[in-house]
Amino acid sequence: MKEEFLHYIWENNLYFADSLTDNTGNIIRVISPGDHNRDSGPDFFNARLLIDGTEWAGNVEIHTRSSHFDMHGHNTDHAFDNVILHVVGVNDREVCNARGEKLLTAELRYDQVYYERYMELINKPSLIACRNEINSVDQFFIRHWLHSLLVERLQVKSETLLKIFSETNHDWEETFYRILTRYFGFRVNTGPFEMLARALPFRIIRKHADNRFQIESLLFGTSGLLDEGLFREAVSDQYYLELIKEYRILAAKYSLQPIHGWLWKFSRLRPVNFPTIRISQLAAMLSVTGGLFSRTLEAGNVRQLEKLFEVRASSYWDEHYVFGKRSIQVMKNTGSQAASIFLVNAVIPMIFVYGRHTSDNSLSERALSFLEEIIPEDNIITREWRSAGIEAESAFFTQALLQLTDEYCRKRRCLDCRIGIRLVSMGRGPAETDGEKGTGQAEPAAAIPGHDKANQL
Repeated sequence: MKEEFLHYIWENNLYFADSLTDNTGNIIRVISPGDHNRDSGPDFFNARLLIDGTEWAGNVEIHTRSSHFDMHGHNTDHAFDNVILHVVGVNDREVCNARGEKLLTAELRYDQVYYERYMELINKPSLIACRNEINSVDQFFIRHWLHSLLVERLQVKSETLLKIFSETNHDWEETFYRILTRYFGFRVNTGPFEMLARALPFRIIRKHADNRFQIESLLFGTSGLLDEGLFREAVSDQYYLELIKEYRILAAKYSLQPIHGWLWKFSRLRPVNFPTIRISQLAAMLSVTGGLFSRTLEAGNVRQLEKLFEVRASSYWDEHYVFGKRSIQVMKNTGSQAASIFLVNAVIPMIFVYGRHTSDNSLSERALSFLEEIIPEDNIITREWRSAGIEAESAFFTQALLQLTDEYCRKRRCLDCRIGIRLVSMGRGPAETDGEKGTGQAEPAAAIPGHDKANQL
């Protein structure tokens, strides 16, 4: 038996209504199960109970066995002194709080169909545990849950962004620069790109926004990729030598220290994704008069936004992938796919966070609408959901499905997922054909309507 399952039964009133009794056999009526606490302390705060005509208000603690109260050290923790009911799967021992008072303990009895359904879900070998049952859940209900998951995902990203915002002394442009630069690494070179952004502050780049060559020299030099030992064929390359010359001047002016060039990874990458190409494209992106962040906030639609991030590496890279080695001529554009990655993972979350932080709800809403305009991502996760009957219509829904998969499905948090909760609460549902109510389907313990004392406490 898992304790989280008992939390679910208690919170959703799925136990037998008359199963909760006190030590003298009086039925315990639940006015409110309380607020689920996922941090330290009792499991449910502010519960309301009616016992033998007296209303109680306080906290509820839940364990699979009553003896676990002592095992977990709650009997010496005064944070549990206000527990008015100890709900357990098995009452195997009488326990007391830190004041030495005996806890009122009641066994939670429910239809075993719920537990069987829960275990069936979490023991499924497939990534999506409910892939065969999800079509029994109303599509509108699923879409509503996905909307909540998208906001949840953006809030998680908000925490990361706001941490960087704090580290940069509340500089939005510096924060945007760092988060954008990070995604130029496309996972393989995420670390070096983050180090580059820290070693080369945006305030320096901003001073040279009208000179792309200088920005390239700053980025390439600080990245360590101008180290003469890295590209032996480049010793006589004019463009390479000019970058070195320009960087030496700027590095002395701003006291810049390059990161190690050997940190960058080239192997197992398509040449168009080499860090040399990406850095030149980043320079193009940062060479925006009026400021990239300001232009981003001004964008009224996705197409305007995309244009800011669909850039081309400088002409030198049309015939190169690395310094000093010629290749077949190909223009190195970021392309719409790469631009979408920047928008979905860095740009739109930044707009959303900025809107929330500055109380500009129109910006936050615009960020969500941008996601609805971007075509859905096609990856192994979205294909899994498609095979289960859930089709993502836009990046809005693919981001929600990624959140659902990473934070709920992989971790088998079915009882924290609204879809999982709905499926477990169905019990055997339509599969029952014997004309009976399962194994005695529980009649949910209803809250007591019209009870005046509930408003007096």
